[in-house]
Amino acid sequence: MSITDLADARRRRAAARGGAIASVNPATGGTVRTFEPLAGPEVDARLARAAETFLTYRTTTFAQRAGWLTRAAEVLDAQRESLARLITTEMGKPIAAARDEIGKSAWGCRHYAEHAERLLADEPVPTTGTARTFVRYEPMGPILAVMPWNFPFWQVFRFAAPALMAGNVALLKHASNVPQCALAIERVFQEAGFPDGVFQALLVTSGQVETLLDDDRVVAATLTGSERAGVAVAARAGAKLKKTVLELGGSDPFIVLASADVERAAATAVKARVVNNGQSCIAAKRFIAVDAVYDAFEARLVRGMRALVVGDPMDAGTDVGPLVSDEALEALDTQVQQSVAAGARLLTGGRRLERAGCYYEPTVLADAPPDAPAHRDELFGPVATLFRARDVAEAIAIANDTAFGLGASVWTTDPSEQARCIAALQAGLVFVNAMVASDPRLPFGGVKRSGYGRELGVHGLREFVNVKTVWVAQSAGGASSTE
Repeated sequence: MSITDLADARRRRAAARGGAIASVNPATGGTVRTFEPLAGPEVDARLARAAETFLTYRTTTFAQRAGWLTRAAEVLDAQRESLARLITTEMGKPIAAARDEIGKSAWGCRHYAEHAERLLADEPVPTTGTARTFVRYEPMGPILAVMPWNFPFWQVFRFAAPALMAGNVALLKHASNVPQCALAIERVFQEAGFPDGVFQALLVTSGQVETLLDDDRVVAATLTGSERAGVAVAARAGAKLKKTVLELGGSDPFIVLASADVERAAATAVKARVVNNGQSCIAAKRFIAVDAVYDAFEARLVRGMRALVVGDPMDAGTDVGPLVSDEALEALDTQVQQSVAAGARLLTGGRRLERAGCYYEPTVLADAPPDAPAHRDELFGPVATLFRARDVAEAIAIANDTAFGLGASVWTTDPSEQARCIAALQAGLVFVNAMVASDPRLPFGGVKRSGYGRELGVHGLREFVNVKTVWVAQSAGGASSTE
């Protein structure tokens, strides 16, 4: 089973439960709570509310929206512990990382509350003649967000904060295994004082997404998830001429060159591989070291992975918690075993742990041949794949030898090598001497099969707006040219 098949597996489980949406604790395997998906008339009522609310919400001022969004950040801060525990319960993120996720969501709210008005202000454009010309950014309407489970709060807020500040309203179709997170996010916006209908969480199945995309009241969509899901949403939305933004998978390279601080690079590599239990699109997955430092880097990487504490994600001393589901655990183990069978060397780990819950041993594979899953596919879990390169040119070639192009991390103190890697790496993000991370101040997104469009930064803020050209003639005559 591949990672992109997990959605199908979840749908089969839902069908077995009679269609219910379930919150299952991956640390224990126990079902915490179930929900019935919204029926057709309920969905229609939510869509009608969104469309009606947009007519008045779009006329609110930036100051009003900023006040509500700042209040949302305050609600997140006040409820940080309970919301973090909810994240950990539903998808297994270590509790310290869950607290950080709530804090980052609050940061995103404050960032856009402070800067959106300036970034969306009318832009004068000098033109010849007597006309006054400018560009105006106007909201589009109800935006559908199809969001993943691995960052159940941050992923939603990094879409919602800029979208709401731009004057849009939001409809959230969250991953089916984090329904309580979805409802909690809706409550945050309600408690912040946003008008009713500005942000609505829709507990619907994946099969209902097509109906939402077909509805004229939904004007655009954004998705973070698998390549398969992205293709499906883009195709359906495209048939209705609706804009989409897609943030899909990644098989991010982590390149260590001869001048690198190997000790620091290796320590960061371990952290970068197991962030969110290894279940992050921008987690480093393929580690490429040149001959001059390969042996030293391999030894430190293996030692660091072996030292990680795997355990209860509610325990502050845990480094790596469970994978999100039995299906994810099975898929990852299959990828590892197939890679070893194809010729990859197993340096440490390589097995599921014999305990309740969905735990996998931190693993390092080396020399995976081109036909091995560890060479070509995204491994969603605490498994690092290590490659040796002769020089910078080969390191770049290995890094680009993937269908994905989300992030890349490069370790070198040589300015010429830094410039060469920045220019040559096929990725939406390149971090030098640091691990890849998202930041509300900077655009986030990928190339190739990692998707298109951008979240965050000014670019993310302007994804879901009408870029309107305005020409105001100051005297008779006006413009005379055609296109």
